[in-house]
Amino acid sequence: MEETIEKKSKKILQFFKKNSKWLILIGGLILFFVILEDILDEEIHQFDNNVYALVSKSIQEPITTIAKIVTTIGSSYVIIPICLITSIWLWKKKTGKYIAINLIIIFFSNQLLKNIVQRPRPVGFRIVEQSGYSFPSGHSMVSMAFYGLFIYLIHKKVKNPIVKWSCNIALSLLIVFIGLSRIYLGVHYASDVVAGFCLSISYLLLFTHVMKDNG
Repeated sequence: MEETIEKKSKKILQFFKKNSKWLILIGGLILFFVILEDILDEEIHQFDNNVYALVSKSIQEPITTIAKIVTTIGSSYVIIPICLITSIWLWKKKTGKYIAINLIIIFFSNQLLKNIVQRPRPVGFRIVEQSGYSFPSGHSMVSMAFYGLFIYLIHKKVKNPIVKWSCNIALSLLIVFIGLSRIYLGVHYASDVVAGFCLSISYLLLFTHVMKDNG
């Protein structure tokens, strides 16, 4: 009996290990649509208001300066030049094309969703001004897809484990802090950021799968 349970446990673990990518992809999509449904039904406002109120009480000048710098790294002013440089540099290796295509897809997907949902930005404190709609967060979606692709490429191409993990941990933290900076600066609700991350990581898993299959 114990042996049978152990075998079943191993099979379950093997299943999750083998299909982890698709499980994360599906999970991300489910969570995105759950948040979207709640927003359309105006059921998630309490969560957003609680996070918004908590952040508003922690505003300090040094944190504000850092948040502005971090949020700029997730903006078009930084991402587009990086995309152009790396795309041109790696164009002959196909990787450059994928970097450019990835950014174009995620940018226009975000703009399409924003114009469909048309959620107004938070009202109250606003450290920086930002036009347009709020859901899902463009900075969160784009940074997850753009810098996330670099995490994938570094993981696949870089052999030195110290360099590989140092770069990928730094990029992962950057993505998270970009999302947090949007809430802190008062231009997004927490649900905008969470939904942006969920949808973007699902998209990125699919994009890198297609990228891998096409060399």
